[in-house]
Amino acid sequence: MDNNNKNGNPLYDFFGRANDGSSHHKEQEIDDKQEMKEEKAADIERHSSHYFSYGPFKPGESAAARENAGSPPVEVTPPKPLRTYSFHSPEEPNITNGGMGNWQVGKPKRSGSFRTIFASFMAGVVVVGSLMFASDKMNLFTGAEGVMNSGGSNGSIPAASSNNGGVQPSALDISRPNSVSSIVQQASPAVVKIETKVKPKASSRTGNPFFDDPFFRQFFGDNGGQQPDSDQLQPGGMGTGFIFEKSGYILTNEHVIDGADEIWVYVQGYEKPFKAELLGNSYDLDLAALKIKGDKDFPTLPLGNADNLNVGDWVVAIGNPYGFDHTVTVGVLSAKERPISIPDTNGTREYKHLLQTDASINPGNSGGPLLNLNGEVVGINTAVSSQAQGIGFAIPTSTINAVLDNLKNNVEIPKEPAPYIGVRLGDVQKDWVADLKLPNTDGAIVSDVERRSPAFTAGIRPYDVIVEVNGAKVKTSAEAVSAIQKLKVGDKATIGVMRDGQKINIEVTIGDRNAQKQQ
Repeated sequence: MDNNNKNGNPLYDFFGRANDGSSHHKEQEIDDKQEMKEEKAADIERHSSHYFSYGPFKPGESAAARENAGSPPVEVTPPKPLRTYSFHSPEEPNITNGGMGNWQVGKPKRSGSFRTIFASFMAGVVVVGSLMFASDKMNLFTGAEGVMNSGGSNGSIPAASSNNGGVQPSALDISRPNSVSSIVQQASPAVVKIETKVKPKASSRTGNPFFDDPFFRQFFGDNGGQQPDSDQLQPGGMGTGFIFEKSGYILTNEHVIDGADEIWVYVQGYEKPFKAELLGNSYDLDLAALKIKGDKDFPTLPLGNADNLNVGDWVVAIGNPYGFDHTVTVGVLSAKERPISIPDTNGTREYKHLLQTDASINPGNSGGPLLNLNGEVVGINTAVSSQAQGIGFAIPTSTINAVLDNLKNNVEIPKEPAPYIGVRLGDVQKDWVADLKLPNTDGAIVSDVERRSPAFTAGIRPYDVIVEVNGAKVKTSAEAVSAIQKLKVGDKATIGVMRDGQKINIEVTIGDRNAQKQQ
């Protein structure tokens, strides 16, 4: 019955024949593959030569040793002789090719004409493009005073003017200035290394907050805070400075010489260091002036005008980072008028108007000069961000010039007015809302009022909640402090406070905290 079904079922007949055919084809494929393998093996054997070998390479083993190592001999077939090609002119008939030998001359074949033209065209494009790039890069046609060269100190091209109101092209600056080496040669003799010595009790500099942080201890050259066993002066720190007057006046940072019992200055060309005298210093401005005495005039650096700098101008820094004397770094002016604050146990250094640069500044660069391309000092390298790369800061000469005479003559530098009203503030907590009869937590609660302060005189009391300053709402203590600090000393300010569930306005005269401290 099965046989009848097989014979009568067309589907079975179709698949059955297909299966039978596939078996036949598989046997044919096996035979073909075997034949191809044999032909390939024979072809490899015909073309093998003595320049090739296989098997692991063993260093130090000679060729003779490898041949006698017991491996089966390999049959080597010498290469077939190469056909020689020669050119025969039409006057010299060739026996084998009718006078033309194996070279074809005259018109090319029609089938390759388009490819030859296209290849020639592309080759011409490449050659012309290369020549244009080379001539532009090397100023082959514009000469020494071409478009890529200008007379400016920064090596840039002034933007072209346009009278039709069109867009003006930006200045071009394709390379670093080539005058850095000459600037360094002129400026380096006036750059000095400053080393401080301290008594054992002062070696840790516990009063300086910079040294509470490992990074700033390294940046300012602290010796790690370990107490020495002897009573002799010990190394305290190292920094940089520069001579600005030939009689031996030196400028540096205040934090470089902070807490020093002795200050020693190393000048190029002198074998022994000079013991320096501290003339004047300013904690708030982080500036200090020193004086050394020599038997001849010292090299100096001129003070330039930092206000003439533009963002993007090239600057050069020279200092002694990590003890590497007179290290030169180059960068650009990244920004101007940068403020940063560094609090410590003695107060807070409120740096203002700082120059930001990406010229590398490292521990030991503090107090060194930041130069423009004219070799003039435009700033004193002061600080660097430890959480970033290429973010350094320098005190501009505009700040230095304003206090230079005070530093030289050890005259106290007047402090800038600091607006304040004399209250201590905090944020309002949720648990206090009901007790203080407040609608919400917006505002700044007064926790303390200084005696004789502007707030005390005006009648502000503890537990008052400041919610407005001159009509502007404040939601936190930080916003209240910021709003007050934006005012000027002597201004009349209306302070809105919540007291016993009622809002009242109190007029307060903004005072000067620095003047209050001097009383």
